[in-house]
Amino acid sequence: MLNEILDGVRADLADRQQHMPLERLKEMAAHAASSSRDVMAAFRGQDVAVIAEVKRASPSRGAMAAIPDPAALARDYEAGGASAISVLTEPRHFGGSLDDLVAVRESVAVPVLRKDFIISSYQLWEARAHGADMVLLIVAALEQNALVSLVERAESIGLIPLVEVHTDAEVVRAADAGAKVIGVNARNLATLEVDRKVFERLAPLIPGDAVKIAESGIRGPRDLFQCAAAGADAVLVGESLVTGKDPRSAVADLVTAGSHPALRGDRP
Repeated sequence: MLNEILDGVRADLADRQQHMPLERLKEMAAHAASSSRDVMAAFRGQDVAVIAEVKRASPSRGAMAAIPDPAALARDYEAGGASAISVLTEPRHFGGSLDDLVAVRESVAVPVLRKDFIISSYQLWEARAHGADMVLLIVAALEQNALVSLVERAESIGLIPLVEVHTDAEVVRAADAGAKVIGVNARNLATLEVDRKVFERLAPLIPGDAVKIAESGIRGPRDLFQCAAAGADAVLVGESLVTGKDPRSAVADLVTAGSHPALRGDRP
């Protein structure tokens, strides 16, 4: 599945590169840099932060939510207490777009993550130009030299890379690449199966000074508690929010759980 997605990403990227010159993106990015938001501050507090995701579809679930107004959903997330908003921008399998990223960025004051399958520095400039403060880099999708290069380039243009891992070896690669924010995806991108024990197993391997984010499989406060006990500084939640009836309240419940005093003593 990952290879299939990447084939589509390459095709779409080639098309966009024909219509938008890199130099124009760099000009747009320079303008966007004046309004950067403090990503690290959002995750360095005592509470477990919640990253709420704008997500219409996925390969594992198919269509989940129409989301005709991503900006309105993002405002609900922010009102519920989300520390950051993640926006899927991959169109073929997730129904996202860069327009969604722009709409969300203009509607909230918290940091915004471009969640996509980044394989080129062109996409980093796109992310910056369209208002992203963070960008996802998936270790499984990148050779090590490319990963290192993209981490360095992202940081150089004012983006915080969220480097995603799923195995012990990928944690080592993320650390070697200098990742300051490491996300553990409970979903295996090859099989699409979710194993909620993955974060608990991999968290001790992540460097102590890195922000640790648990991704996928977070269904509610109980799952957040488990991740927090294993050392999570933040959780990234999408499916359970967009398929629920009240996203704002669902985020608020997670935020309340993440601020529970008991977690402050339990987290490694």
